[in-house]
Amino acid sequence: MNRPAQAKTHRLRELIEKQTVVLPGAFNALTAMQIERAGFQALYISGAGLSAARGLPDIGLLSLTEVVSDAATITKAVTIPAIVDADTGFGPPLAVMRAVKEFELAGMAGMQIEDQELPKKCGHLPGKRLTSTSDMVKKICAASDARKDRNFLIVARTDARAVEGLDEAVRRARAYIDAGADAIFPEALESAEEFRLFARQLAKEGGKAPLVANMTEFGKTPYLSVGEFEDLGYRLVLFPVTALRMATKAVEQMLSELRNRGSQRSLVERMQSRQELYDLLRYAEYEQRDRHFHSQEDDHAAG
Repeated sequence: MNRPAQAKTHRLRELIEKQTVVLPGAFNALTAMQIERAGFQALYISGAGLSAARGLPDIGLLSLTEVVSDAATITKAVTIPAIVDADTGFGPPLAVMRAVKEFELAGMAGMQIEDQELPKKCGHLPGKRLTSTSDMVKKICAASDARKDRNFLIVARTDARAVEGLDEAVRRARAYIDAGADAIFPEALESAEEFRLFARQLAKEGGKAPLVANMTEFGKTPYLSVGEFEDLGYRLVLFPVTALRMATKAVEQMLSELRNRGSQRSLVERMQSRQELYDLLRYAEYEQRDRHFHSQEDDHAAG
């Protein structure tokens, strides 16, 4: 059964205190269920993943209603906590407050907002534009004030490294912590040394908050392992679009095979079997409940 939202927020805080948490990205409920079954203790709901699943680029086109709906479907399918990517917060501070309330109701354990202007871009693409530090601070203050559950995690992402440099990213991060951010996400750092310097400089500035690393593919960040990020001082490691990229590539290859050969026969051994899918979906549990309800109905009729 699904875990209550407050239990999930508390659980996420516990995990961060104990270890570096790995959060694979889920783009639908089925993927989330696979993530949980694989043994991961938390997941990430990526804006890029949700956008792509709806056939749209990651430039802030999804509405709050759409993201809340998709995120709620995902988190209700699992017992592990989820952090949702809220892009720029869906508007000014009052809109951010509404977003927090909606995501809390949807069962999220936390929400991430970033300091880009709209239309936003993928954090690893050129041409990003930043909002002012003061405007982002207002959004963070609004998010912190709006949450009913104080364990609901407010993650502040800064894209300043690519636009204004590492020192400015550190300065912004400190301001965001002072405004109420619970965790800091420096986007698109370009080396292990930069991750180390960011963590050290922020600590020197008095900024105490868990740090988030984004281990996305085909971006500015080199491929570092979870253990390496942990050694560098990072407590949450995102793999936001990895599952989506693997899935879409597999579908592409399947369609090519089907078109060229007119049969999927040679691919069957690479597929998840019918039984494996049913096991993941807990098909037998649903059948058992159905039999139980019919049995009760028969008992009432007999009585």
